[in-house]
Amino acid sequence: MKEHLDLLVRSGNAIIALESRDEDGAVDLVRAVAGDAHRTLFEWSMTTGLRRVLPKAAGIGIEPGKPIKALEYILENDGQKKELYLFKDIAPHARDPQTVRLLRDIYLRDNVCLILIDSESLPEGVKRLCVSLTLPLPSADELETVIKTVFRKVHETSMNEVSSSLTKRDLEQMAHTLRGLTAQEASRVVASVIHDDYLLSAADIPRLVEAKRNRLASTGCLEAINVNVRIDEIGGLNRLKAWLAQRRGGMTPSARLFGIDPPRGLLLLGVQGCGKSLCAKAVAADWNLPLLRMDPGVLYQKYIGESENRLREALAQAEAMAPVILWVDEIEKAFASASADSADGGLSQRIFGTLLSWMQDHASPIFMVATANNVQSLPPELMRKGRFDEVFFVDLPDTLARRAVWTVHLKRRQRQPENFDLDALAEVSEGFSGAEIEQAVVGGLYAAFAESRELSTEDLKNEVKSTKPLSILMGEKIRALRSWANERCIPAN
Repeated sequence: MKEHLDLLVRSGNAIIALESRDEDGAVDLVRAVAGDAHRTLFEWSMTTGLRRVLPKAAGIGIEPGKPIKALEYILENDGQKKELYLFKDIAPHARDPQTVRLLRDIYLRDNVCLILIDSESLPEGVKRLCVSLTLPLPSADELETVIKTVFRKVHETSMNEVSSSLTKRDLEQMAHTLRGLTAQEASRVVASVIHDDYLLSAADIPRLVEAKRNRLASTGCLEAINVNVRIDEIGGLNRLKAWLAQRRGGMTPSARLFGIDPPRGLLLLGVQGCGKSLCAKAVAADWNLPLLRMDPGVLYQKYIGESENRLREALAQAEAMAPVILWVDEIEKAFASASADSADGGLSQRIFGTLLSWMQDHASPIFMVATANNVQSLPPELMRKGRFDEVFFVDLPDTLARRAVWTVHLKRRQRQPENFDLDALAEVSEGFSGAEIEQAVVGGLYAAFAESRELSTEDLKNEVKSTKPLSILMGEKIRALRSWANERCIPAN
């Protein structure tokens, strides 16, 4: 990357825009390029004004404030090709007509090189004047170096005994977990887990996942989801669980060395309330990976081209954070109109095409879990092999699965399953989904609490008998769905 920036500078580009979340890393890069080329470097920010940093010298009289005086200084002193100017966060000022005019004047000069580092996008009028260079976030190898550096620093400065039990494989997994963070963010996260118990071990990896989720919080169309479920807390779905267990290590560097490509994802079709969305959370927990949920509803914007850009930005952010689980819930609601004529001027088709191209071509370790209830409305292109590794159909639970679901929900509410007639409950709840069984447990608890007594099997049976499940209320649709999936999908259970 340093060679690329140096080439842009030597090529005589007047304005270069560095696109990066890591300002410190970008500044270090510019300083390295200036130092290697023996160029004088000036830096400007709204809080420091314009000052010379390479070689260091006394102030030049441009005080903190708006960038107009600093830009005027550049135009008055553009005779030396050895000078570079680095401006931080000029984007908010680049809507001022005088600032835009000064930038245009700089663009027309031959002996000026102005480098812009911004945390937000430049206005289109200014962006056209720039040569853009995107700085990637640290790679896994670079993050391994960060982990070692932080550990060594804490070890040397701490008053307590600091130790590590990381194996090489643990270190690789920890570095991959931290992808998507800047070097500075990763340093702080690693330091926090070391200072907690003065031990760095594989047991810290889940805590790194959670710390990373909290730091990233929400990114445009992507939402970092807190994972609070284990895969063994999902009743049934045994075939799907076995498939996921077989691919658990597929996102690791050792799998690449073995010749295995990262698993691309799966599409879960089926009846509402049978655990499709829960599976996305369970996969993230089981594989020790962050979970990002894409909200298709916020993709659509009123300006032409903005919707497609938001999707590209979301996918680029997911790639920067990889390895991750990317969850798209009820995908048919976002892209159903892409399979038919619609009144949106082709917007759905364009967004859908962008997503399909990315699903086919991306090489990042991103496991995509998409769920859908209304399979008939899905475009056929979405379901072919190569986009997803497999398509599973999540049906209503059978007798054994219903027994497992009762067990899970009773345990979750601090009840001992052996105190209940699980076989009878599994029998009486035929046609119930997992969500409906859960609500039967909730209803039974309310009934028992209202009478100041403990929950009984009869309470649960009464709740089941008083409920009309979805399999009855929407029986025709569910039978049609089952018939469609019978020879097209792999049963999840």
